[in-house]
Amino acid sequence: MNTTVRIKASQIYKDWHVIDAAGQPLGRVATRVATLLRGKHKPTFEPHLDDGDFVIVVNASKVRVSGKKAQEMVYYRHSGYPGGLKARSFAEQLQRFPEKVIERAVWGMLPKGPLGKQMLKHLKVYGGPEHPHQAQVIASQRAQEARKAQLEALANEPYRPKGLRPLTAAAVVVPAAPSSEAAEVARRARARVLQQEAEAPAAEIEAPAQAAEETAAEAPAETDEKPARRRRTRAEQTEE
Repeated sequence: MNTTVRIKASQIYKDWHVIDAAGQPLGRVATRVATLLRGKHKPTFEPHLDDGDFVIVVNASKVRVSGKKAQEMVYYRHSGYPGGLKARSFAEQLQRFPEKVIERAVWGMLPKGPLGKQMLKHLKVYGGPEHPHQAQVIASQRAQEARKAQLEALANEPYRPKGLRPLTAAAVVVPAAPSSEAAEVARRARARVLQQEAEAPAAEIEAPAQAAEETAAEAPAETDEKPARRRRTRAEQTEE
């Protein structure tokens, strides 16, 4: 019977990744970031779980686009009032808010709803080359090395099917060598037992033979006494 293994919330781990967007196409950077945020690079990927990692994007102000997209791409926003529609080109948006350029491109590749919003919170974008998450990155690298060592240790262990106990050899007790006196006592006891076993069958045979002889000797006496009794009774009857 085949069963589907589902990952538990306690088994989800999140690493930290740093991506340098300097000189890279916007679409390539957004695709890579979205893949890491969703967790598609992991063997435990579940489309309905937040199984992705944290992603840090640096040098967002140096991302590039091909062709005339820098002038043709327009970013719109609305204040909510009549006539409040505002527009900016890609070049203007990249100059003023380079972080929003990356976030906007990544958001278009994430699932919409609470799950996508939760994934987007794991994205950290910075316009320059510096970021304040160096401690998290180092801890993530150590955790990756520990998981790798654990997997190597499991791979070197012999395979043991589940539900079976390991085989254990029965303990063999070696009796101690008896002393000379104990050996003599054991020999005498063994000889006594053998003698009793040899004498027991002869006694059993002699007992039935003696009983048969006694029965045969008593049987004729009974047969002789009975006619005598009968004769006496008849004689007594005639006298009367």
